[in-house]
Amino acid sequence: MGKLDGRVAVITGAGRGIGAAVAEKMAAEGAAVVVNDLVVSLDGSGQSTGPAQEVAERILVRGGKAVASTANVTSFEETGELIQTAIREFGRLDVLVNVAGIIRDALIFKMTEEQWDAVIAVHLKGTFNTTRHASVWWRENRGGHFRIINFVSGSGLFGSPVQPNYAAAKMGMVGLMNTLAVEHTKNNIKFNAIAPNAASRMTEKVLPPPLFEKLKPEHIVPAVMWLASEQNQDTGMIINCMGGWYSRAAIVCAKGIIIGDGHKTVTAEDIQANWDTIKSLDEAKPLGSIIESFGYVASLLNK
Repeated sequence: MGKLDGRVAVITGAGRGIGAAVAEKMAAEGAAVVVNDLVVSLDGSGQSTGPAQEVAERILVRGGKAVASTANVTSFEETGELIQTAIREFGRLDVLVNVAGIIRDALIFKMTEEQWDAVIAVHLKGTFNTTRHASVWWRENRGGHFRIINFVSGSGLFGSPVQPNYAAAKMGMVGLMNTLAVEHTKNNIKFNAIAPNAASRMTEKVLPPPLFEKLKPEHIVPAVMWLASEQNQDTGMIINCMGGWYSRAAIVCAKGIIIGDGHKTVTAEDIQANWDTIKSLDEAKPLGSIIESFGYVASLLNK
């Protein structure tokens, strides 16, 4: 018995690297998978049908279930067909993993509009496209254990030089995840994210060679497997993964300080005088939604 027996997954960016490792492991654990990859160069140019088909064939040779897809995630129409491929071939869809990505690095004052638009289109619009089409089918076919896993990045969570487009797109994916996790609290659709650090085409020129050798894509896969399973009931999680290290990354709200009694006009000088307390993360609390943050602040004001 596999962990994902009977489940059907679509994995974008699955022709190489982390996406391929995810697709192959999911299939080994019993899932039927749609291996999607347009397979372009890192900057988004060119394309090839080979790698997605090769991954699918490796799965089939091992006795798994897979089909290849070269749908372009930036196309609303093609992603609709991608989701329908899973339903047509395997009868349903349970898991969507958004891995597809490109980079076009540049300092902000040198970045072209085309470089910005291309990265936003693949990462952010691509995630909207696949998520939108999957959610339509799930809304019409309630009762499953549906899961979406977005691949985000420390570039967005912490900042990364020469990657303003990439970082912005990845944090856009986090915002999308947060909103959908709140919207679907009453549905059994769980939205989570992986922030990976692994050896890939995207990190080959960034990581020192000794570290590159240690950060195998396979270290990312266990977290994806857990988040994709029916047993996982958490939503809105961001999980850092690197070389066997796993941790939650969270947006937090610190206790801060109440200045005045609600009637006093606060001045910039008041902010300056209390700045060390305001910016301190002492007693910081992870918050899952803006509504939760309102409640937290209200509880402090009412003390």
